[in-house]
Amino acid sequence: MSETRLKIALTKGRVEQQVLPLLEQAGVDCDLIRHKERRLIFEAPTQPYEFILAKGPDVTTFLERGAADIGIVGSDILVEHRSTQYELLDLGVGKCQFILASTADFDPAAPKRKIIGTKYPLITKRYFDRLGQDVEIIKIEGSVELAPLTGLADAIVDITETGTTLRENQLQIYDYLQPVSTRLVVNRLALKQHQSAIYELVDRLAAVVQTDAEKEIMQ
Repeated sequence: MSETRLKIALTKGRVEQQVLPLLEQAGVDCDLIRHKERRLIFEAPTQPYEFILAKGPDVTTFLERGAADIGIVGSDILVEHRSTQYELLDLGVGKCQFILASTADFDPAAPKRKIIGTKYPLITKRYFDRLGQDVEIIKIEGSVELAPLTGLADAIVDITETGTTLRENQLQIYDYLQPVSTRLVVNRLALKQHQSAIYELVDRLAAVVQTDAEKEIMQ
């Protein structure tokens, strides 16, 4: 019987760089990914894993369509794209926060209908729905910080890690929505077909995450 080969869709860029050390600590050979050049698909020669590097939203598409067994992606993407697959592990990296931010003269309690700029219209709508506020949402693909500075929007909903970009653009935080971190998500069918192999990898990664968390507490 041939060995199960798991297809893992990994968000390229920042998530990729933060997750590779975790995978390596869990015993996964990531040497080809570290020397990827322009390649996007990699087979770990010493383990039964195939990696696909993709943008975050595409990772969820690979999972939903069954083109990947496992996805590693930010929780912001999972929520915004309404992922229906199984989330098995918080990897404890890529930590940041959804915030409501604007210029110093913004009044979140003002009765007028507000215009909100964001890359995350679904998360933004849910937030204002909880507040009982009807807002107009403008989807922005680039630098969201420009929206309140140019008068395009009254405020923005965005992700921040340190708040540095907001401060550099004279914006301030008015509310915190929800935390964000990188998650390991599994296709439902793949979990049924390859349960043992998937949980074996997840358990090894969970042990690494736990050890790293304990080290962080000790520091």
